[in-house]
Amino acid sequence: MKKHLKTILKLLVVLGLVFMIVFKQDWIHINVINRLEGMFLVYKGDRAYRKNKHSFAIEYYNRGLQLYPKHYTAWYNLGNLYVVYEDYYAAVDAYTEAIKYNPKYVAARMNLGIIQAEKLGNFDAAIEQYDKIITTNYHIWSIPIIFSNKRSSRANRGLAYYNMGRAYRQKALYLTDDQRYMTNQLLLKSAEAYEKACKILKKNSDARYNLALDYHLLGNYRSAGKNYCKAIELAPMNYVAHYNLAILLRRMKRYKDSLAELEKASLIVSTTDSTVNAYYIFGILADVSHSYMDYKLDPVYSHLVSDTDNQEVDTSKNKKKHKKKKDNEDAEDDAVIYISEDGKVRPSKDLDKQMMKDMSRCEGYSYFRNQSNEY
Repeated sequence: MKKHLKTILKLLVVLGLVFMIVFKQDWIHINVINRLEGMFLVYKGDRAYRKNKHSFAIEYYNRGLQLYPKHYTAWYNLGNLYVVYEDYYAAVDAYTEAIKYNPKYVAARMNLGIIQAEKLGNFDAAIEQYDKIITTNYHIWSIPIIFSNKRSSRANRGLAYYNMGRAYRQKALYLTDDQRYMTNQLLLKSAEAYEKACKILKKNSDARYNLALDYHLLGNYRSAGKNYCKAIELAPMNYVAHYNLAILLRRMKRYKDSLAELEKASLIVSTTDSTVNAYYIFGILADVSHSYMDYKLDPVYSHLVSDTDNQEVDTSKNKKKHKKKKDNEDAEDDAVIYISEDGKVRPSKDLDKQMMKDMSRCEGYSYFRNQSNEY
């Protein structure tokens, strides 16, 4: 009986194959032959892509996708290649095709949004893509100790909020004259997106800096100052954050604090090759210095100037410690010392560490923390 069943099954398989060959040739050609050939061409495209042979990769991907258009990673890579050649409209089409075949393809949506906003100025289309990333529910895969995509999914939402904030602010800045009434509304949406990004990307200084910039543009100086300070704490060598904070402090007539931040910005930018930026910052530094001196001499405002503006640094204790150290260690007879912002004398071996600490200290933070938003 079993022998007969096996014979019948074999016969049915053969008949099925014969039926497919005779009556379903088109289906076999499209779903089997074309698919295999298309995947082989995509494989060759992937290999050329990894070797940075861009023109060959584009050719292989296009040929492969004509045969097997459902290969969404090939569409994504093709979009990236078009960006390299600055063919942004073709890139948009490729990313759109990738999303068509995989609606949860986060990388394709993110790149599509960036191209729409940054290169084509289509901010609404970009915001739509970021919103899709944020609102789509993704399956969380987790194998204890081995793998989990929970953190990456959360980070992607944070980046989507970050890019959404950028798109809202760009839209606000590109409004026509008859649309200026929408500026604050869009900046508030931008700030809201950056606030959410900061809650997820807690150590991202760029998110903090951009949030501060939104509040600065809105005239909310307290929130702007606090977030500039947090951005500086996360990235002490970001001269733009120091510079913008200095401009904010100058606007508030806190000239001493403004000078301190400008000096930090000038110190950072002087170590780079940006001669134009250095020249501009030094010009502002001179202007604030003059304003500070005028402010101190003005009898109307002189009582507001801090008593510590001309304070002398008491380094006696530190010098004694340094002397004691020199007595014990002959190798440090010629040690170089410097005075940090907190008035302490420190040996040169601690210079880099202390300079980074000094750069991360934000002028006026306690003031911003305790003041109201009314200016």
